[in-house]
Amino acid sequence: MANSVNISIEAPIENQIQEITYDGQEIYQAPLSMSENLARLAQKIDFSKADDDYCNIKKEGESSTDVKSEEDKDPGYQSSLWPWDSVRNKLRNALTEVSVLADVLSIAKEKRYMVLDPIQAEQPESRPMVQVYGRKKALSAAGAVLLNGVERLRASETMRMTRNMPDFHIDLLRLRQNWRLKKVSNTIVGDLSYRTAGSKFSQTGVFEVTKAPEDQIAQAMSLNASGPAPSALRVTVPPELQGVAFISVLCQKEQEDVVTATISSSAINCPGTLFGDGADLHWQQKLEAAQNVLFCKELFARLAAEAVQLDASIPHMVVGNQIMATVLPGIQLLIGLCHNNRQNTNGNTDNVKTEGATSNKNEHDHVLEHSLHQLLRAVHHANTHHPFPHPATGPLGPSKRRSLAGPMAADRYELLEMSKEQSLLEQIIQQAQHFFMRRRSEYVLDTIAKEVKDPLIVSHWNALNSPTQSCVKINIMANGYDAVCRTSLVVAVGEKTLKCICRDGKVRHLSYELQELRDLIYCQVYQHQMTAVQAVARCMGWQLLASSSHLGSGPVEPLGNASSCLLASPYGDRMIAIRCEPSVGIQVFIAQSPKKDFYVSELVQDKKWEYLGGAFKEVKLEKMEGKNFLNKMELLMACLSSTS
Repeated sequence: MANSVNISIEAPIENQIQEITYDGQEIYQAPLSMSENLARLAQKIDFSKADDDYCNIKKEGESSTDVKSEEDKDPGYQSSLWPWDSVRNKLRNALTEVSVLADVLSIAKEKRYMVLDPIQAEQPESRPMVQVYGRKKALSAAGAVLLNGVERLRASETMRMTRNMPDFHIDLLRLRQNWRLKKVSNTIVGDLSYRTAGSKFSQTGVFEVTKAPEDQIAQAMSLNASGPAPSALRVTVPPELQGVAFISVLCQKEQEDVVTATISSSAINCPGTLFGDGADLHWQQKLEAAQNVLFCKELFARLAAEAVQLDASIPHMVVGNQIMATVLPGIQLLIGLCHNNRQNTNGNTDNVKTEGATSNKNEHDHVLEHSLHQLLRAVHHANTHHPFPHPATGPLGPSKRRSLAGPMAADRYELLEMSKEQSLLEQIIQQAQHFFMRRRSEYVLDTIAKEVKDPLIVSHWNALNSPTQSCVKINIMANGYDAVCRTSLVVAVGEKTLKCICRDGKVRHLSYELQELRDLIYCQVYQHQMTAVQAVARCMGWQLLASSSHLGSGPVEPLGNASSCLLASPYGDRMIAIRCEPSVGIQVFIAQSPKKDFYVSELVQDKKWEYLGGAFKEVKLEKMEGKNFLNKMELLMACLSSTS
């Protein structure tokens, strides 16, 4: 209403007002205690009504007026002043009755004072012969039913044995051992879909089982007398699941096929071809082929839906029954669905040749083929196996980590990381990327091992790898000097990047370009040579005067950095300078003091101070004896260490 008035509602006064003083102050009565409140409530109970109700239960013929007259005649009747008097009297009466009942039970149970004899009931008149005749008649009726069935089965088996016909019930029993069947009205239908495994594909896989006509079975037996007996049942699958279907995965680099993978049924001789007429094909092969068609259709439908929904840097394309995705620059992943359900006049299916068909010259990746099966099976398993709720009263579905996101105060970034899930297409692309990264790494390592003869480069690939992660350990060593110095580094091959852990503990992240890995390996090779020379010098007694892994003098190296070291002989009269450049190679220079004689003076007492100066001369390593660089340096140090 427009002219509304606010009304204040106050709580009623709990305690009564005892006194109001002259100044208007109200004095309330103190609240009653629990005992006083109980007594006040007990006074309100009318116990006389309960007494009247109890007194009204009397024997027959005694009226209420007689009871009132007796109460009037009783001069000693007085009303009780205590409010609980009637309650006490009733409890006392109840105690008396219970005591009497307990005494009766003890007498009847212990049998000390009284024995209760049971009353013998009259036994009904028994007629055993009537029961015998009734049971005999029932058994004869049941036996007649069983004998009738046995005769029918015996006649059917005799007819089948004489005609050598396959048994429909035996074939049906074998069919039930491998496939789900149920009877609907007068027909037998089965299900070959993956719904019980967790599939949510809309297309049904219902097939019908019927008994084959005897004339067709006899005709098939006459045509193929030496072969196996034909089946007595026929399986009818939907038209959309007939024929042959397979999924081909092809990786192309500059219109050249690199690697392939194909999902096809094991019961089919080759992808795209199904030999024999559909009626002559065994029911097991026919159902396996239909189930493979359903599996391929579900997998391709899911991949096509994900390809359209994914937001990639280079958009994925879905054209007809083919999905095109970019794995790496210049490399494409083609996923195609090939389905053939057409038959020619001879009863054989026509061969289907598509871009996804396998070729003998291409490399078949069995890991990728296994992953195509495994990824869809994992989706089916996740649809039916949800994580248990934490706590047990929580909702079903979120993982334990997401359930603890609130108590653990997870931020927005962590919540987004929890909600991220990789699709099937993303996982397939990642596996294809890792496959190419692994092949590129193998090619680079093998090429460098062929080009560089000294030192030796040995690669050890880890046998236990994941579909998107591999690891290789690279050992750089010289023949005969592996105990003196060995350089090891580990390369973790990922999807688009390489992670290299060097000997000094430094971690270097590389991209998918081959040149970066090649540069790193060459730098490690020449660093190994410098480290190995210093180790050999220490064994020969030579002194290390200077060493630098990033030499600033000389021209700028296009690959890596130049490194050098300066060694002095044990007597200090000769020096060796080693310069290592990745583009040029290893250069060795030697120098010696120009003075041959030494005369002690008052200022110069030590002989080493006279070994100063001298020009460096380059040593031609290719003309020296020795099987490798370290062997030549060992011989050179041994020659320069002599005093002659």
